[in-house]
Amino acid sequence: MKIAIGSDHAGFDYKQKIVAFLKERGHDVRDFGTTGVEPVDYPRFIRPVAEGVARGEFERGIVLGGSGNGEAIAANKVRGIRCALCWNAESAQLARQHNDANVVSLGQRMMTEQTALEIVAIFLSTPFEGGRHARRIAEIER
Repeated sequence: MKIAIGSDHAGFDYKQKIVAFLKERGHDVRDFGTTGVEPVDYPRFIRPVAEGVARGEFERGIVLGGSGNGEAIAANKVRGIRCALCWNAESAQLARQHNDANVVSLGQRMMTEQTALEIVAIFLSTPFEGGRHARRIAEIER
């Protein structure tokens, strides 16, 4: 799977771990930055992830920050993006099954590294159910 990933400084450490996790599993990953823990303006790194997913260059996107809230808001400003802020396995599963989320947002300060990796694995492996959920999403995106 082709995956875009980006973070601000507060999500940098988990981003690095997730990139390694994804590459170990054979995914094609493009890291949009940031490149360290020095403070940065997160939209510079989040918007390119969302735009790449929206254009169809990537199948999914992953964005990270301290809480993940700002990153989810920034990603969702891009037309065609359905970014879900997830905090546990169930929220990731439902984001895919019911909302066809194509980007996940994670907060490094809100969860353990193991939880973040579990969310990513579930987010990438859970299919969208379609049906009534697809109709509802189509209505919202109009």
